[in-house]
Amino acid sequence: MADARPFHWEYHPEQPAPEAFRIEGGRPLVGTVHVSGAKNAALKLLAAAVLTGERCRFENMPEIEDVRVMAEVLTDLGVVVDHPAQGVYEVAAGDVDWKFVPLEAAAKMRASFILLGPLLSRFGNVIISNPGGDRIGRRPVNLHVDAMRALGAEVAYRNGYYFAQAPGRLRGGEVTFPFVTVMGTENAMLAACLAEGTTTIRPAAQEPEVDDLMRFLVDMGAELERPQPDTIVVHGKRRLRGATHIVVPDRIETGTFLVAAAVTGGRLTLENAACGHVGALLEVFAKAGVPVACGAHSIEVDATGLRPGDLRAVDIETAPYPALATDLQPNLCVLLTQAAGTSHVHEAIFEDRLEWLSELRKLGASVDIVDAHHAAIHGPARLRGAETSIGDLRAGASLILAALAAEGTSLIHGAHHVQRGYENIDHKFQQLGARITRSADPA
Repeated sequence: MADARPFHWEYHPEQPAPEAFRIEGGRPLVGTVHVSGAKNAALKLLAAAVLTGERCRFENMPEIEDVRVMAEVLTDLGVVVDHPAQGVYEVAAGDVDWKFVPLEAAAKMRASFILLGPLLSRFGNVIISNPGGDRIGRRPVNLHVDAMRALGAEVAYRNGYYFAQAPGRLRGGEVTFPFVTVMGTENAMLAACLAEGTTTIRPAAQEPEVDDLMRFLVDMGAELERPQPDTIVVHGKRRLRGATHIVVPDRIETGTFLVAAAVTGGRLTLENAACGHVGALLEVFAKAGVPVACGAHSIEVDATGLRPGDLRAVDIETAPYPALATDLQPNLCVLLTQAAGTSHVHEAIFEDRLEWLSELRKLGASVDIVDAHHAAIHGPARLRGAETSIGDLRAGASLILAALAAEGTSLIHGAHHVQRGYENIDHKFQQLGARITRSADPA
């Protein structure tokens, strides 16, 4: 799109170059690590800034590929995006020149579809591509589209694009999902903030990132409430104002480092970590026998006294928050390889999320994939260095954990997938004593 307007900040990424991690395992991780801002909050907050023409400022933003891609998408729409300091982004959507989210953006990041609600609500129309994202199973966006229609929008689908318009102003209504959808809840919230009248969303997702988005919207002048845990009510406003917001800590990164300490027999203190956001994970730790201590804004895990076979097998099942997050399931599978006995895994959210376990087997794990949603892990297994490949973000982080716990050297292809959601993960592990490097993929 030809455009002569000056950009305050530009980012035009090519497809990430293939990279690989080389890891020498078998070393306990020791030290203190700072947990970054939540990826799953940051992307939705950037989209929410489109609801106002005033400047919004975000602090504790994770420096990850997905945030940079979302910033680029906003810039291409005509939104001014500044990145004045590490972890700080400022967004000013005084106007939007181009209410079109192309296939290229959607292919890089599924979360670009979160722009449907705010663009439609504020400007009355948007054209947005069917989204891409990790290959972990079907993630249909028809629920988002149905939510817009419940608010009075007209949406047509042609040639891979959704053409949405709202004659006049969106109208408040009842948004009822057949099951809990996090981004569907957030898209409905964003659309309802500028709609005429009151919108009720149920069942509404209860994730901490959803509540973080709600807090930011309230600071912008929106009127939202959660009268019951699974219900969100939005009273529409004519306009919203700018606001400053500190992004909530990333509970998935928190879980990744907790598991890293446990599987390497290490001792870590996690700063900027919220114990209350990882309650289901800590329940698994308690059953398995991993000692954890919670502080006001920190978590400590000390696995230095654990010996092979000390951990106990645990059966886990994923479900919407406050139950165990599907994004933490791969991390816990690595932990369960070191537990005595057989652990059963029920992945109830995505049908392809267990496929990565075939890569974990290459490191010596004893795993039976029963079907698309069930697996059995037998332990304790002696993990050994191997050559593996990353297929998606969370599986990639989990392969790193397994390689850190394994004896010998591992080469993990597809490191660029992990950069999408973890800020400087190799550097953070290096600071804790890990021998991990990232370089161009030799494959």
